Amino acid sequence: MNRRQFLAAAVLSGLASGCGSSSGSGSDPAAFRTELRVPPLLKPKVGEDGTRTFALTMQRGRSEILPGKPVETWGFNGPHLGPTIRAARGDKVRMTVTNRLDEPSTVHWHGMRLPAKMDGGPHQTIEPGGTWTPHWTIDQPAATSWYHPHPHGQTAKHVYRGLAGMFIIDDQSVPGLPSRYGVDDFPLIFQDKNLAEDGSPTGDPLKGTFGILGDHMLVNGTYQAFVNVRTEQVRFRMLNGSNARMYHLSFADRRTFHIVGNDAGLLAAPVEVDQVSLTPGERVEVVVTFAAGEQVLLRTLAGSDDIDEGDFDLLKIVAAPRLAASPPLPARLGGPATIVVPPNATVRRFRLNGHDAINGKEMDMSRIDEVIPAGAVEIWEIENTVYAHNFHIHEVAFQVLDVDGDKPAAYASGHKDTVYVPPKSTVRLAVQFGRFTDPAMPYMYHCHILRHEDSGMMGQFVIVKPGTENQVSRTIAAHHE
Repeated sequence: MNRRQFLAAAVLSGLASGCGSSSGSGSDPAAFRTELRVPPLLKPKVGEDGTRTFALTMQRGRSEILPGKPVETWGFNGPHLGPTIRAARGDKVRMTVTNRLDEPSTVHWHGMRLPAKMDGGPHQTIEPGGTWTPHWTIDQPAATSWYHPHPHGQTAKHVYRGLAGMFIIDDQSVPGLPSRYGVDDFPLIFQDKNLAEDGSPTGDPLKGTFGILGDHMLVNGTYQAFVNVRTEQVRFRMLNGSNARMYHLSFADRRTFHIVGNDAGLLAAPVEVDQVSLTPGERVEVVVTFAAGEQVLLRTLAGSDDIDEGDFDLLKIVAAPRLAASPPLPARLGGPATIVVPPNATVRRFRLNGHDAINGKEMDMSRIDEVIPAGAVEIWEIENTVYAHNFHIHEVAFQVLDVDGDKPAAYASGHKDTVYVPPKSTVRLAVQFGRFTDPAMPYMYHCHILRHEDSGMMGQFVIVKPGTENQVSRTIAAHHE
């Protein structure tokens, strides 16, 4: 396999260099004795018109990352992380987001297709004591999305302190997959922390080339966790919620499992693998088969990228002595159609410079970098110069066309919103833009390694009515929506 073929295979799940016989971090399975915290489902209030209102409060609190050592953390509706929001395609939703912190923040709905004013980027600031009420109708396929702060220059700090949660979109047209939350359908939010002796998170998320690379691995905020499973097949919705770490996930026994979906929805059909990689902000849905009475560790292996990550065990899965039977995994998942690129598609090129600029420019809140006609399909070429990066585009769904000219593997064929861009490589994307227009309110595109995002590796685009692109001002005022 040449370098180009390797990188194409690595885009979604092939960066790990460890071997199956490795013991990872050398963890003793007996050390995994704290039961996995499963975030509660957030119950909405349903109005007379059917609108489902979800209430979130950003707050400080105290939680035990290490058992018996309560420390200050941040969270939504609690001391650490946030509840899982679950809604269905076609739902009208409203969020009431209240800031009980002592500094401004925002809440971005990562993976959502929605108007720019509702996106929760750096222009939708929520001041201390303030409340923000975005609303939209969910019109996108079933997917695992998430929510997190997005204040420019402060995102890394706010996420590291604990502000993050999952947002699951259901779709009645999807065939049968495990879907009983907390029974055979589990959220797994992976994060890493550097912890002091008293258990408190330490380190500066904005120092070093990549920021925080912690030595304590948390799943749903739980260190050395175990989870009991009672069905033959279990769906894990995996989210890389770390600031910088890339996870190269496999099981200690190197068993195979099936990828059924990634960032923006289900695949066309399950894909069998024994490993999957996630860069910050990426999600993947997998279905794993277990045998009665067995135990197995989920781990992350050291990568071949330029981040010194190491091997770590993450989670122990404990199967009950008797397991409830699961229906066969569907052969077809009804995943997304191929994004058709027209012959005259606009091609835009983005060069990732160092760790603080795109196309030689650092982020400027008052500058519009790109103007896109609504509904367009474009080709975006993302060229990486040095360091490991990834690339996230707000509002859109895209498909990876190739990496240095080579097609991605089948498991990378679905719709995505975040993608790994290897050093000294170019990734080409077919990008499908939405229908929401607003010439004065931008969406973002950026590296989702939060140290890089906060340092300026981010740009802004607006979506406008076709034919009006040349009428749009490239300068905007600061917003506080």
